[in-house]
Amino acid sequence: MIRRFVSLQARAAVFGIGILALILVTSAVWRDDWPVHRSDFIFVMVVAAQVWLLATGRETPREAAVIAVFHVVGVAMEVFKTAVGSWHYPEPALFAIGGVPLFTGFMYSAVGSYIARFWRLSDMRLERAPPFWAAALLGAAIYANFYTHHYVMDIRLALFAVIVLLYGRTMARFGADGPRVPLLAFFALAAVLIYVAENIGSVTGTWLYPNQEAGWRPVPPGKLGSWFLLMTISFVLVWSIRRGSARGS
Repeated sequence: MIRRFVSLQARAAVFGIGILALILVTSAVWRDDWPVHRSDFIFVMVVAAQVWLLATGRETPREAAVIAVFHVVGVAMEVFKTAVGSWHYPEPALFAIGGVPLFTGFMYSAVGSYIARFWRLSDMRLERAPPFWAAALLGAAIYANFYTHHYVMDIRLALFAVIVLLYGRTMARFGADGPRVPLLAFFALAAVLIYVAENIGSVTGTWLYPNQEAGWRPVPPGKLGSWFLLMTISFVLVWSIRRGSARGS
């Protein structure tokens, strides 16, 4: 059972694993005098991978829709966060908006793709889930706080409390008679994996936080909370697309 669960996790995360592999390999071999920027190469390769996954049926149109939504949401946040100095991308790129390479939107898409694929592959079912409207309002509040906390009070502690209140009793069952795990544990595991990926990206110099300018150091552990909040938004977005597809079927 554990082996199958790990296998499903790996299959669901194939898109994100591929992006991290590209970041690591290109970081090791790329030269500044090459005619193509590394960030642009990564972007073209990720788009090509998306086309291939769709063409071969390894990715469903629903999952592609998830990726498209997450790319737009992710790039918008990246443009804002780099503008206020939360982090920056030191390498040049032609495929970029406001100094943000467009491949970065696929990093957010990888989170959505992982949730959508794992949901399908594991036949995940929610038990004691909160009302969708409440989950959607919470997701909107979390996303807004990523922007507004730079100008007004950061309410993330209150948001954590509401997350526990809404999802504390929610269980994820894998299959009709499969094992059950608390949904919050699923969020926490994904947040840890995103934190690991964040460190991989920064150690390769693909993006840097202000405290890494003088030399690399681990991404501040406090970012785990941010990625936990991001998982909550991501889950609601995937849930909304699944609900919409179910009505249309």
